[in-house]
Amino acid sequence: MADTRKRVAIYPGTFDPMTNGHVDLVVRAAPLFDRLVVGIAENPVKGPSFNLDERIAMAKEALASVGNVEVRGFDTLLAHFVREVGAAVILRGLRAVSDFEYEFQLASMNRHLIPEAETMFLTPAEQFSFISSSLVREVARLGGDVSGFVPPPVQQRLFGKRK
Repeated sequence: MADTRKRVAIYPGTFDPMTNGHVDLVVRAAPLFDRLVVGIAENPVKGPSFNLDERIAMAKEALASVGNVEVRGFDTLLAHFVREVGAAVILRGLRAVSDFEYEFQLASMNRHLIPEAETMFLTPAEQFSFISSSLVREVARLGGDVSGFVPPPVQQRLFGKRK
């Protein structure tokens, strides 16, 4: 009997804002799954520069060309959201060795909370390995050119924040 379950993954994050590194990961991961849900965490503790609706809109615009990707916001525990969307894989990006310890702790906690889901790590393409949302926000805030770091819709919104 054939396995009829869909291969669903979730790529969670704050995405404040979505960078070309995030887009790269989504584009490379999407073919591995039937559906890839980009889960944008509300996460008020981090004090995001963009509200949840703005981050969802930017992600949808940046990822519009990737057919099997769905962008959704969430304000619950990741474990609850993973179950809600029926994901079996949690996708995480590792830019540098310094990311590993924190991501390893998250993966271990998630293994306890959602044993039915596995964490999968991908590294960004080399040209995106140094890009982080916080660095992009800082460069934009100080009037620097972020066009090589973020999709055009994100750049427009970052520019709008400076005014």
